Amino acid sequence: MNIKRAFSNIHKPIFFGSLALLITVTLPLILFPEMGRVWVMVAQGFVTDNFGVLYQAMGIASLGFMFYIIFSDIGQIKLGDVDSEPEFSLFSWGAMLFAAGIGGAVVFWGVVEWMYYLQSPPFNLEPFSEEATAWAATYGMFHWGPIAWSIYLVPALPMAYFLHVRKHKVLRISEAIRPVLGEKLARSWLGNIIDVLFIFGMLGGGATSLGILVPLINQGFGDLFGFTPNAISQIGVLAGTTALFAVSAWRGLKGGIEVLSDINMYIGLGVLLFVLIAGPTVFILDTGLNSIGLMLSNIIQMATWTEPFGTFGGFEETGFAKSWTVFYWAWWLVFAPTVGLFIARISKGRRIKTMVAGSLFFGSLGCALFFIILGNYGLYLQLSGTLDVIQIMNDQSANVAFYAVLGQLPFSWVLTLAVVLLLSIFTATTFDSIAYILSSAAEKSVNQEPARGHRLFWAFTLSFLPMSLLFLGGLETLQTASIVSGVPLLIVAVLLMISMVRAAHYDLRYQPDYEEPEINIEEFPENDPWTEEGSWELTEDEHQPDRT
Repeated sequence: MNIKRAFSNIHKPIFFGSLALLITVTLPLILFPEMGRVWVMVAQGFVTDNFGVLYQAMGIASLGFMFYIIFSDIGQIKLGDVDSEPEFSLFSWGAMLFAAGIGGAVVFWGVVEWMYYLQSPPFNLEPFSEEATAWAATYGMFHWGPIAWSIYLVPALPMAYFLHVRKHKVLRISEAIRPVLGEKLARSWLGNIIDVLFIFGMLGGGATSLGILVPLINQGFGDLFGFTPNAISQIGVLAGTTALFAVSAWRGLKGGIEVLSDINMYIGLGVLLFVLIAGPTVFILDTGLNSIGLMLSNIIQMATWTEPFGTFGGFEETGFAKSWTVFYWAWWLVFAPTVGLFIARISKGRRIKTMVAGSLFFGSLGCALFFIILGNYGLYLQLSGTLDVIQIMNDQSANVAFYAVLGQLPFSWVLTLAVVLLLSIFTATTFDSIAYILSSAAEKSVNQEPARGHRLFWAFTLSFLPMSLLFLGGLETLQTASIVSGVPLLIVAVLLMISMVRAAHYDLRYQPDYEEPEINIEEFPENDPWTEEGSWELTEDEHQPDRT
């Protein structure tokens, strides 16, 4: 491998700035884990108490913005040249964005999330009541549904536009907000800080997820082969998973991520179909349909419930919205650059509305299937008295409860093996995608795929963090730290939405003429309006009626 070639194209301020911030945050957690945990948890409480309403407002705004994009002329713009064809089939494209956006986490939470909601339900409901049960079967789909994917798409839209329409071969957030900040400021220290914060969020979020999934996979291997999971087996699982996504990162998009995503989609659909048929099919479908109706009828209430009176005497404050909804919206925002930039990268040749609607559909539907089928099967075991899953989780762990649910099905050994394989490949594709985007964001340009050595560097960096923190109790702290760092990203999310509209509206006005349903942007000004030489005003020769 040519090391010089691998790092010759890196953007040094972003590359070294990201590593410096990462070391600054993680080193104290490794050396003083207890003290670090206390301070970060205090910061998390401050953020959720004071900025929680902003996260919830951001979620609603993101969903509304996506509907605006779909039904406006912006949605008709093609990402690429007139003759550009999609790089990937619709199936592979959907599989890749789902694997990158969700990964193995949806398998785990699809099985166990309802257990938390049933014990501590929203809206001050009585725990274990019929109403609480209905909401427990619903809230997972809400937290992993259209709003989550809308947050992912906020950076995806301007990045895809600048990458494929305006041919700016830079895959960074600062590039996408130039129409708002201006070119000089976006490429200054401010733009570098924004990019470093997003990369830190990717690393912190990615490393934490890997640290959550590795013990789950380890528990699965222990159940399969009859041993008690320990530190040695955990390191082995982490090493194996790292090797899998390192090979995928080496092979690139088509030879790695696409292949693994397709394989995983087939395995995932097979597992879901088996559980649906072998389990209580009617109960699963009845509860799933009821949950869909309950969510669609109450999505605005669920998204805006803030418990404003809980701090006053005589009113009960459950903390549900802060603990779950605010946490999830903050978590999706931290992951948004990774998933959004990856969606942008793989969407060349499609219309903007196809990218948006397809992401919302494939992402929300994929998540809903795991919650409807796996979650409702676990709920059935609890309600029917077949297995007290909640007691297992409370007495032992969520990981043990996860495999206890699978153990009640026929051919449980084969099913568990399939799920462990599913989790392993999901983890590999997710972190392969993160490594790909990290290396792209830290390079000067992306005229071709990032250098293999650069991709592998970030792949092993992602695995080193959980390996070092897994045994020091710092993963939760790092996760919380990355969420706290997402506060300034609330402002950046607004800038990204404004940037997308400003750039697209200007370019639509600049076209000599355009027709629907597919708009091809082919004419550009000599000097972009956000540069010092350019202007937002069009000359008489350039001006066309604004149809947007």
